[in-house]
Amino acid sequence: MIQVILATKNSGKIREIENLLKDSKFRILTFKDFKSWPEIEERGSSFAENALIKARDLVRFHGLPVLADDSGLEIEYLDGRPGVLSSRYAGYGATDEENIQKVLREMQGCPEDKKGARFRCVVVFLTPAVRCHVAQGICPGRITFNRRGKGGFGYDPIFIPDGFTRTMAELTLAEKNEISHRAKALRSLLKIVDLKNCSDHSKISGRIPYRASREQEEEQ
Repeated sequence: MIQVILATKNSGKIREIENLLKDSKFRILTFKDFKSWPEIEERGSSFAENALIKARDLVRFHGLPVLADDSGLEIEYLDGRPGVLSSRYAGYGATDEENIQKVLREMQGCPEDKKGARFRCVVVFLTPAVRCHVAQGICPGRITFNRRGKGGFGYDPIFIPDGFTRTMAELTLAEKNEISHRAKALRSLLKIVDLKNCSDHSKISGRIPYRASREQEEEQ
């Protein structure tokens, strides 16, 4: 088993990722397994940059392989917003409900054919030996003004994935893990990560990247 730190304090995200990776060769560590945890500023202009920032900072801080993701909701009517600001769209420290309220306010008057949206997730696996893998997943759907469901987190209560009449928050965890952006990204990542070389994490070597290369972003 390879010890891997999840670069998040979001309990909903931790629960999802642990479930998705339960049959993998990763032994998942979370912030609860450490006495200290760095403050990480998501200052990137893309999901890939933010995921790399989180992975890089935690690798440097703890000296172990890190699995980081950055994800968000992109809405057609809002020209792709909230995008990388999804978790803090209504301001730093905003609740999920406050973020949802801001989105729905800005979508007032939106015609039905402009309610298209998609969840996007970029995941990064980075080792102290500077082996970096990047993968992406997208879940297309549409926005509903009628909040429904108690499951999930974030914008799940107002997002209906393609092929469903229920919101993401109404799906079972098993259903969500079949179609979600995060599940797709992690499945893609597991196909390309070379676990044989992941155990070499005794020290940091080389230059840890700040951002994904153009090739890494475009190939996804």
